[in-house]
Amino acid sequence: MKTIGLIGGMSWESTVEYYRLINEAVNEQLGGLHSAKCILHSVDFEEIENNQVSGEWEKAGAVLADVAQGLENAGADFIIICTNTMHKVVDSIEEIITIPVLHIADTTADQIKKQKIHTVGLLGTKYTMEQKFYKSRIEEQGIHVLVPNEVEREKGNQVIFEELCFGTLKESSRNYYKKVINKLVDRGAEGIILGCTEIGLLIKSSDAKVPLFDTTEIHAFAAVKKALI
Repeated sequence: MKTIGLIGGMSWESTVEYYRLINEAVNEQLGGLHSAKCILHSVDFEEIENNQVSGEWEKAGAVLADVAQGLENAGADFIIICTNTMHKVVDSIEEIITIPVLHIADTTADQIKKQKIHTVGLLGTKYTMEQKFYKSRIEEQGIHVLVPNEVEREKGNQVIFEELCFGTLKESSRNYYKKVINKLVDRGAEGIILGCTEIGLLIKSSDAKVPLFDTTEIHAFAAVKKALI
């Protein structure tokens, strides 16, 4: 079994899900008392989020690159970044390590293609929805990506950073997301990417009439598959 290096803490609420899902999946496949070989470095999200808001992505990238290097030195065989948004700085991380990074957008695109879906709606932080680093990675796989309008993007960002990152699950926010999902479906989305690792804490498959692609689950299960090859 390979050792998974997890860069977590962004937020710790979703990192808990990663740890749970990875260990449950390893045990399900291997049985007995088996659990995952993994090394977790959980960062201070306040520092990272401040860099996001101020646009200092290089500074945030340097922090995560240093973390990744530490995980490699500690014995990790590959890295997963337990958040969608911070894949914006994946190049900074890959530049200073020799082990691979399992990219969350790639694993998600693989699952979308398996269902033969050609158009998806993308929910996430405003950075993930508005910038190219994530959407373009999906679109390179021949998948068209739709995003909510500007007002909806701002509201979604607020829900993530003011509620979900604190483990607060409000019915009003669930209803908001359901409305946004329905509007994306009306525009042609055949499936929806839950492109923030916290959204899956609130939104479940029963909340949509099209397939949902929970990036936390997809990424965690892909990490287990890679670890057990």
